[in-house]
Amino acid sequence: MNPPARKRVAGARLPAVTLAALLLAACSKETPPPPEPRAVIALQVAVGARSGEVAYSGEIKPRYETALSFRVSGKIVARGADVGDLIEKRQVLARLDPEDQHLNQEAAKSQLAAAQADYEQAKADVARYAELLDKKFISEAEFDRRRTAYDVTKARLEQARAELGVVRNQAAYTELRADHRGVITAVLAEVGQVVAAGQTVMRLARSGEKEVEISVPENKLGELNAAREIVVTLWAAPKRDYRGSVREVSPSADPVTRTYGARISVLNADSAMKLGMTANVFLRGIARGQAVELPASAVFQQGDKAAVWLIDPVSQKIKAVPVEVDGYLEDRVLIRAGLKDGDLIVRAGVHKLFEDEKVRVLEEGGA
Repeated sequence: MNPPARKRVAGARLPAVTLAALLLAACSKETPPPPEPRAVIALQVAVGARSGEVAYSGEIKPRYETALSFRVSGKIVARGADVGDLIEKRQVLARLDPEDQHLNQEAAKSQLAAAQADYEQAKADVARYAELLDKKFISEAEFDRRRTAYDVTKARLEQARAELGVVRNQAAYTELRADHRGVITAVLAEVGQVVAAGQTVMRLARSGEKEVEISVPENKLGELNAAREIVVTLWAAPKRDYRGSVREVSPSADPVTRTYGARISVLNADSAMKLGMTANVFLRGIARGQAVELPASAVFQQGDKAAVWLIDPVSQKIKAVPVEVDGYLEDRVLIRAGLKDGDLIVRAGVHKLFEDEKVRVLEEGGA
């Protein structure tokens, strides 16, 4: 019975020895070193006077564009111009049915003939009654009545002549003619359509001066006068620069877009610039005062404010600093306030960092 008992005791001691060995091995492992600070690219802030460039998209428009219409109502029987046609001065663009005007002209001629006959009769009566008055055959009152009738017929004759002149003019108004040389930009009526007097039938753009129509936000209106240079380029020919000048700024905002319309005259327009083309207007050399120009990758949003990571030169820890943005220039951001000259900030990777994190600057440059 004794040997089996000793065997059981020896078997019970083996797990305790194994456990002690494992604990000893675990205590002998070294503690891992802390992770190195995150590497960042930094830049040094330089505050100074800055000038920028603002770009707007617009459309090439004529300097003068006239809405053409008939001066009398009627039915269009002919149209001799289409959109894009080059028109010469006094060229006939459309015609109305002249029949009604011809009838009015004949009626006016008849009225003039009747007025002429009444006038001749009254004139002869005045001459005869003047002789009778000299012979004391009639009273002066009777003669005055005859002279008054003469004056009335004379006035009616002049009225009939004027009415005939108006009717003749109206007959000529059945032809729509161009007042100046230009290009047809729109046709708003067709043959067979009845139009009222003054209703727009075509639009004629005068040849010569061209300009760009743009829309400017209300907080950017001052930049139109502040720009030292205005350059216009076409989407169809981006390498060709044209000189521009502000000609007109609308006194009121558009009720839908809440922007102000502006017209930029193109001072050296050529034949390559066609009406309706899309153009870019660049306002260059706009003085922006003391500001900091940073790459867009250095700015992030913290709540409802823009911010940058400021690096402490001693502890190498970062802190979020709110900044005031003055504007955006393609891939750059203009900072109006929040930074001072010589500050060191993180240039890129700002969305992976957190407050009071220690960083390691790999590269440093200027703003």
